[in-house]
Amino acid sequence: MPVAQALAGFQANVAQCDRLIANAHQLNAAGQSVLPEIDRQQITVAAFLNMFIAWETFLETVLSHLMSGAVTTNGNAPLKFASPANPEMAKKMVIGTMRYFDYGNHFTFKKIAEIYFDQGLPFKPPLDAVNGSLDDLRVMRNASAHISSTTQAALEALALRLLATPSVGIGLYSLLTAIDPTSATGGTIFETYKDTLLATAGAIAFG
Repeated sequence: MPVAQALAGFQANVAQCDRLIANAHQLNAAGQSVLPEIDRQQITVAAFLNMFIAWETFLETVLSHLMSGAVTTNGNAPLKFASPANPEMAKKMVIGTMRYFDYGNHFTFKKIAEIYFDQGLPFKPPLDAVNGSLDDLRVMRNASAHISSTTQAALEALALRLLATPSVGIGLYSLLTAIDPTSATGGTIFETYKDTLLATAGAIAFG
């Protein structure tokens, strides 16, 4: 089943990102970090970006396969308004006359889902439920790609809201590895958003 395979692929990619971050923070017998801080920072930020790219790939894959006749993991076939011959044709339909389609932009993705599927199912309800988290992820994704006065200000504002403390000059690595004050298990900010994406992907795939 293409949708089940897409979900499994996303889960595997996220697990690999987890391993990258864990390996980057390994300690030696003396309790000191094996890697220097700059390496830990770059690996962690790269792992986050890889996770975001995997999320975009998941959405693109599931959308294109459902448009061309695949079913969700529970066996449902969503009511759709187009029937492309195959997933590649479905992707071309989504792009249309644009150069590309940004699957990481949840606002435009939900609009596309509503165009091609009745009520945007199975995408829109799970995405609506985590709309704020997806906003946050876009801020972090932009900060991982380039640093400017705009992206830095947005990152600082996000850190202030998430950590409830002034965070002037904070970098993405520091935010991702900070303990999430709302986590019941003492997890990091990265882990909170990772779990959100995994749960949302599961809900979309299930239909």
